[in-house]
Amino acid sequence: MKKFAIGTGIFLLLIFGLLLSLFTTIDYTPYQEMAYYSEWKEQLEKTDFELNSSEDSLKIGWAKINFTPDYPVPLAGYGVRKGKPFDAVHDSVYVRTILLEKGDKMVALVSADLLIIPPTVRDLVSSEIKNNISIYYGATHSHNSIGGWYNTLVGKLFAGKYDEEVEKSIAKAVLISVDLAAQNLETGSMLFEKDFDDQHIRNRLIEDEPVSPFIRSISFNTGGKTAILTTYAAHSTVLDSKTNELSRDYPGVLVDSLENSYDFAMFMAGAVGSMGPIEIGQNDFEQIENQGYGVLKEVLSKNEDEALIQTETLKFTSLSLPLRKPSPRVGTKWVMRPWVFHWLFGNSANYINSLKIGNLLMVGLPCDFSGELMEDLDNYAENKGLKLIITSFNGGYAGYITKDDRFSINTYETTTMNWFGPYNGQYFSEIVRDIIDKSVD
Repeated sequence: MKKFAIGTGIFLLLIFGLLLSLFTTIDYTPYQEMAYYSEWKEQLEKTDFELNSSEDSLKIGWAKINFTPDYPVPLAGYGVRKGKPFDAVHDSVYVRTILLEKGDKMVALVSADLLIIPPTVRDLVSSEIKNNISIYYGATHSHNSIGGWYNTLVGKLFAGKYDEEVEKSIAKAVLISVDLAAQNLETGSMLFEKDFDDQHIRNRLIEDEPVSPFIRSISFNTGGKTAILTTYAAHSTVLDSKTNELSRDYPGVLVDSLENSYDFAMFMAGAVGSMGPIEIGQNDFEQIENQGYGVLKEVLSKNEDEALIQTETLKFTSLSLPLRKPSPRVGTKWVMRPWVFHWLFGNSANYINSLKIGNLLMVGLPCDFSGELMEDLDNYAENKGLKLIITSFNGGYAGYITKDDRFSINTYETTTMNWFGPYNGQYFSEIVRDIIDKSVD
């Protein structure tokens, strides 16, 4: 009996030791006291945000490339699918590019009909793109587009079995679209447009809480030809996990319809964290039509705000994003240790991208950035004389960034998809304000 008790005690100690190696409690040290915060401030101070002034006219070109696979590949977006390949193609998926050239500087606005822009695709493109071309990435965030592009354990859960050819095909589509857009450059002008739409968006984190109701767009004119880039905060999740057809979700309906009024259109997901679409219809595909046409009506309506974008200056900046050590949550009190995160998720770098064109500032973030954080940032930018557009999925991914007072609640966004600890709503918002400040100095 004594030997049994000793053996049981040793076994329990081993189990306890194993649990301690896997899990720990949440670190609530204020982010301003952490090394990563100092790293951000030091990097910011050393970065040149001075605008590239040139007497050359702004030139604009655009192009799109269909990268729909000719064989079934996994769908990305819902873990419950377990990486099941698509059964049929409802609508094709594209990479779309709007290229801006000012003097010797070129910036490509690139959006793909994907859940996110995979970090591996970003890196493949970076190794091939011409040195004088910078890329500002976005994604439509469709949960019914192709997967197979992320070779990690969690990547396989959300994006299906890894397929190197998928990565290569997406990167190739990006490079071709940028090259084609460069062949069609013409002198042009830009207009910022802002439309109010609270009828096609809901707060999916807490019912009846505020939404981010503005559609933010840029229209382009090149001597008779027109294009539009539209951003909105409603998640592209009208199609649910039971729908196994390849589709762009409601942004596909929106973009296709916009091209009846413009020569070219593209969509980037805005601050989609905590924001969902309004699903009205008898089935999923009727719902995406109602959502897409509803947003379209507001885009084409009289703008609540608009401003001619000054195109005398152009500046693209990319900064590394320092973060707290990763600690994916297990409920509301416990988290995984960093080594467990890297084993499950890999170890890709994250960046903050910004594009300043005259009085317009675009900030690209590597996350599902919460729409609940937008109002304060919008007002801050307006007070500095800037029109602000924030987009998500810029070629990295750091999970969901929500308001800090949501951190204690047990939801998908605040637990399962929270990977870098508390206070990130405030930290990311401060980063955006820092970039705004540096952009107007």
